Order: sequence, then structure tokens, then C-alpha cells
Amino acid sequence: MLRSMFSAISGLRAHQTKMDVTGNNIANVNTVGYKASQTVFQDALSQVIRAGGAPAADRGGTNPAQVGLGVKVAAITTNWTQGATQSTGRSTDFMIEGDGFFVTRAGTEQLYTRAGSFDFDGAGKLVTPDGSVLQGWMADASGVINPNGPIGDLSVPYGQIMDPVATTAGSVTGNLPAAAATGDALQTGVTMYDSQGVAQKVFYNFTKDAAANTWLLDVVHADGTALVTGEIVEFDAAGALITPVAPGTIAPFTPPAATYPSWPGPVTIDVSALTQFGGANTITAPEQDGYALGSLQSFQLGNDGTIMGVYSNGLRQPLGQLALASFNNPGGLEKAGSSSFRVGDNSGVAMVGQAGVGGRGVLNSGALEMSNVDLAEEFTGLIVAQRGFQANSRVITSSDEILQDLVNLKR
Repeated sequence: MLRSMFSAISGLRAHQTKMDVTGNNIANVNTVGYKASQTVFQDALSQVIRAGGAPAADRGGTNPAQVGLGVKVAAITTNWTQGATQSTGRSTDFMIEGDGFFVTRAGTEQLYTRAGSFDFDGAGKLVTPDGSVLQGWMADASGVINPNGPIGDLSVPYGQIMDPVATTAGSVTGNLPAAAATGDALQTGVTMYDSQGVAQKVFYNFTKDAAANTWLLDVVHADGTALVTGEIVEFDAAGALITPVAPGTIAPFTPPAATYPSWPGPVTIDVSALTQFGGANTITAPEQDGYALGSLQSFQLGNDGTIMGVYSNGLRQPLGQLALASFNNPGGLEKAGSSSFRVGDNSGVAMVGQAGVGGRGVLNSGALEMSNVDLAEEFTGLIVAQRGFQANSRVITSSDEILQDLVNLKR
């Protein structure tokens, strides 16, 4: 008689837990990076009323008679499916597409989160709303990142000044028209920089020589100072460059120290991409390696987590790279509050590395991963939990009435 009552009590407790889990899912329907939970029930031990018997020669076997002793919560599992994407337009909002977790530091503890809503603190570090610091690899002064090194705090130093660098190399590319007549002149220009970051306008002047398939290159400063004179640029009959020979650079030039004391030189000019085909003139000077004084203006996030700084002098240089962590069993992580997790006994160790590598997802900037809670499913679960609780309460009521009838046998 009492077994049914105690079984029903276990049912009340189990369905109350299911109600708690469902209520928490609904409460977090708009929580960034939240993953819904599900309650898994399991029957408790059963009492054997009659043991089973094996079949014999003169009779058949019998099955055991068992009465269950109720229900228990077997597990509360996490649904790790991808949540919906919400575009925010904020450069400090990051979203993981695929598996993986952001790595953060709260004091001395390392935590993991799917919530990518970050901001800057007073020291320029990227932090979560509760103050945990985003982890990754910072670039050195030349923009080189070592993703094999230890991770540390990530920061974006807005207003950081980048010292100027003098030009040491440039290039000229494009096509010199094969139909040009002797004496025809073509010109293109580029802005170079001395060691103080002062812009120096330099022109490349090509003059068609009397010799077949040959041009003379003069490099001239905007003030008229000749830097290179009469450098031979020769092509074969098919229009491919043969002089200067590979690697296709003209003799380096050094600007006159008396005229340009802050330009250390020498400067190497690469002409290996020049051609001479029939057609229009397309020569251009697309690049040189110097730049002026600049300050950090903004940054952009690449799919691999690289934070690319954009400077006022037009230079783009890596500032750092976000680290992502993956686990053999993310369901074994322990929830640490504030949408964060910590390593659990059954999660496996954190495998920290770059986004897009080793099964880790890629990153998007200006978007957030929203909760993956399905309200339709949760409200259905709410009804199921309510009815399950109600049915178990009816079992207790019925058991109580039977006990009352038993007591009433003695009048």
C-alpha cells in the first residue's frame, strides 16, 4: 500500500525538477550564448515479489514479478546546437560559428563561454559584462603573433602611436606598350617616406630606347633630383623581362645625404612584374614598404580570430588573436554562472588553439549567438511537467483514501 505513495512522492520531486529546468530555459530565452537544458528521467530500483524461474523438462520458465519503487532524475543534459545569429554592428561583439568556447580569466581562474559580448575596460582590455578578461595571443611590435605560446589578456590599444619607417623597397608593375616609338616617355609615381615619416614624392620615368625591346628607367624626386639614371629595362621578343635578370631589381639607389639627411637608403626597386606586350600603357607603382607616423583608429576581426588594427597612416597590422577552446565532452563542463563554464571531471581538458583549426569554429565580428531555447518545445514540456506532477499527486490522494478505508475496518 505504501509503495505507491512513496513512488508518487519520487514522481513529484522528479517533475518538480523538470519544472525548474524548463522554467530556467524560459527565463534565459534571450540570454546571449545560452544553451537549453533537458531533464532525463530514470526508473528507480524495483522490488522483486517473485523471482523468475528457468524452463525445465516438465514445465516452462516463469518471469520475475517486480514492483517499481519510483523515478529519479538520471541527468540534466545540455543542448549544444547553434543558436540564432543576431547582428549588432558592434566591433567588440564576437560570435562562434561551430564548436568552441571563448577563453576568459576571472581572477586566477580560467573560464569558458559562448557569450561573445565584450567591451573595453579602463586599461583597454577586452572584458565580459562581469569583468572577466578575454584571452588570446598579443602580437609583437612588428605584428607577428605566436599562437603556440601561452595565452594572456587581450587588449586593443586605441590611440597607440606607430613610429614612421623609412622606405627601403618599392616596385613597378604593368605593361609597357610594345608599339611605342623611340623617345616616347611614360611616367608613374609613388609616395615614399624618410626615417622621420616625411612624404617624399618619387617618379618613375620610362623612355623608349632606340634598341629593340629596350627602355631606359630614370627615378626622379619631385624636386628634380635624379636618383637613378639610364637603368636598362629590356624584354625578349615574347615581351618577357630579361634585364635586369632575376630577381628583377634595378641597382639600389641612396638619396643624396646633403639633400635628404633623414633618408638613410638604399632603396631597392623591383621591376620583375613589368611586361612589354601590344596594348595600352598600364604601368603603376602599387607599393613601397615605408609609412608615416600613425595612430590606431579602429580594428577588424578575421574569421581566424585575428584582430587587425587599422592605423591613420593606412597601415593594417595584427594586434592579437583570440583563443578558442574545445573539449572532448562539453556536456561535462560545470556551469560557473554569468554564462560561463569551468572544466569538469568528465569534460576532458581544454584544447586551446586558433579558430577554424582542430574542429574549432570560425569567428564573426559584429554579431552575437543568441539562446537556442525553443519556446514551443519548452511550453510543451511545461504542460507535460504540470500534468506529471498532477497525476502523481492523485496517486498520493488515492493511496491516502485506501489507507483511510483500511483504518475504517475497525469501528
